[in-house]
Amino acid sequence: MANLEAVRNITISLPGHLVDFADEEAARLNTSRSSFIARALAEIKAAKEEQLAAEGYRFYADEALQFAEESSGEVRR
Repeated sequence: MANLEAVRNITISLPGHLVDFADEEAARLNTSRSSFIARALAEIKAAKEEQLAAEGYRFYADEALQFAEESSGEVRR
């Protein structure tokens, strides 16, 4: 399925070595600089979302374990 999200044009300033890197990688991947940078940002966003989800799972697992431990004492009485 094609990405139907509206594209916005922005102007950013980057150090020359990062522009060179983006251009080299875009050429290697046979894509545009904009597409390469968008893909890189999307990957960073996905990694951040995955990290936040993992933290949430750990929090709720710890909370569930604590509840189970506290409840098991009530069941034994």
